[in-house]
Amino acid sequence: MEFGLREFVELRKLIYAKSGIHLGDEKVYFLKRRVEKRMEELGIEDPEEYLSYLRFFDRQGRELQELIEEVTVNETYFFREFPQLQAFAEHCLPDVLERKKKGLLNTRLRLLSAGCSTGEEAYTLAIILREMVEGVDSLLAKIVAVDIDRKALDRALLGIYDTRSVRDVPRVYLERYFDNLGNGTYRVKNTLRDLVTFKQVNLADRDEVLSLGISSFDFIFCRNVLIYFSDEVRRKVVENFYLMLQPGGYIFLGHSESLSRISTAFALRRMGGYLVYQKPESADASSPLREAGVQ
Repeated sequence: MEFGLREFVELRKLIYAKSGIHLGDEKVYFLKRRVEKRMEELGIEDPEEYLSYLRFFDRQGRELQELIEEVTVNETYFFREFPQLQAFAEHCLPDVLERKKKGLLNTRLRLLSAGCSTGEEAYTLAIILREMVEGVDSLLAKIVAVDIDRKALDRALLGIYDTRSVRDVPRVYLERYFDNLGNGTYRVKNTLRDLVTFKQVNLADRDEVLSLGISSFDFIFCRNVLIYFSDEVRRKVVENFYLMLQPGGYIFLGHSESLSRISTAFALRRMGGYLVYQKPESADASSPLREAGVQ
């Protein structure tokens, strides 16, 4: 297949415009393999014909969505980056709950799992809430899990995982919150499902993201997602997260990610030996981001 730099650049532009995902020049072969798969599915032999199909015949954007789902990486598992989750459960969560008791925040606990992939992170957070918050139910807490990948969301809704995905789940939790289906597969129980809502959302689309709620989340988990965006899209995504967080709310990134080059609006705090980002408690959620220090 004749797939050169020109075809790569044109397809990269289409993917970026739709999703905000930026593919570096080193991703030529990576994208070529995925385009080959889509062309075979459609019975198209020429990359130029595939480009024309995307531009002129894919009116609903369905094929572009299929291609985007081919280039997104869904590598995750339960209790990933455990020290960070421990800081959330033992320090950040009690801090927010205490302020809610004092009437300083909305009573309902809301968490956002952004780039939730196949659901392991969202269900992990549900386990933590069940274990740490006495009497928690769907009226008291809600986890909103979003991703651009429809196929990943379908798997998350199914809630069935193999032994690799649950390898770090403590045995007591595995027995309490999963049904063992045999053949090395486990299904999450309704006690977890009741706390989680899955939605298809493009994090690069401001309207879609902010429709989830302004100043309505206590915690935002966006781990190992920002690395796929350009600097411009990262800034926009973080600006939206600032607006979505309640004052004093926390944002969690992947261990290799940082807000230091994106925004100065969040305070860096050490919670239980782990560094986390917090929206200042005195912040006015409706203030323009430039006043909040977003660069």
